[in-house]
Amino acid sequence: MYVVIMAGGSGTRFWPMSRKDTPKQFLNISGKGPLITETCDRLRPLASDEEMIIVLGDDHVREAKSLLEGRKVHIIAEPMGRNTAPCIGLGAVMAAHLGCDSPIAFMPADHFVANPPGLIESLQAAQSVAKTGAIAILGIVPTRPETGYGYIQWKEEQPAYRVTSFVEKPSLDKARQYVARGDYFWNAGIFVATAQTILKEIEGNLPSLHRGLLRLQKAVGMASFDHVLEEVYAGLESISFDYGVMERTRNPIFVVPCDCGWSDVGSWHSLYELREKERDENDNLTEGECLLIESKKSFVSSRGGRLIACLGLENCLVVDTPDALLVADLRKAQEVRKIIEGLKKSRREDLL
Repeated sequence: MYVVIMAGGSGTRFWPMSRKDTPKQFLNISGKGPLITETCDRLRPLASDEEMIIVLGDDHVREAKSLLEGRKVHIIAEPMGRNTAPCIGLGAVMAAHLGCDSPIAFMPADHFVANPPGLIESLQAAQSVAKTGAIAILGIVPTRPETGYGYIQWKEEQPAYRVTSFVEKPSLDKARQYVARGDYFWNAGIFVATAQTILKEIEGNLPSLHRGLLRLQKAVGMASFDHVLEEVYAGLESISFDYGVMERTRNPIFVVPCDCGWSDVGSWHSLYELREKERDENDNLTEGECLLIESKKSFVSSRGGRLIACLGLENCLVVDTPDALLVADLRKAQEVRKIIEGLKKSRREDLL
């Protein structure tokens, strides 16, 4: 089974660790290694290195090749970010060029999975659904009312659960209702479909993108490919596959339940929750040289080479790096991107 790993995100909510030169997918977030290599490793029971295609930004090719040195993974660079619809289309074109005529899994490079065999099992089930020409999407079985994720509503129908609607990040009250109802999954952004199905759906819903992909199909494998790729991408709309295809298609979409201990590790608070077993008796999580006194429910990370001493903190986030210090309410960790916006306004490109 071929796998397209989407590694073009910026991970702004992990500032100040995540920067434009070293985005989240290249960081050792979980303590087991860079997320991009973790993603490749967990897929080995399903796909060989030769069947893995990584799509990333042009600035990160060298880093990816270094991390995956000695592995025959295919790496293709987007000349500029254009969101997930062009990324998935490009991945489909490349997989078809490599001879893949069976279903392909498309997934982000920067997620955490506690139970990789559970993920593999669900991908294999989705593969069977996708062989019919449908798009299958993995639905993560929710464990709590979460406002930071999108949701998938389903109804029971053969050959799998039929998707009835997609819901963007809901309010807490709505999220509680979804979990209580039992007919909603979290949307992890993991799709399975053949290249033919992907390109057909893009043709029907995003015709301009489809025209660009046809140009790429003709140029792939030729010396002119990089030039054509840059020309095509310069004229593309930035649009997600969810919005551009999944929410517009009139063809059935099926969701396959997945219970694999998944987290998008989308913020410092997500990481704090993920590493629950590492917290102390006061629910504090620390990294590096830290001294916490009369503090609780806080996350303190010392990566700047110095001691961080805290007194009387509660629900606080402190992340120290050599050139920047973040202090925030841990419960507002999803809003760290506001700092990025502030830095851009202040023209502090050196800290982005």
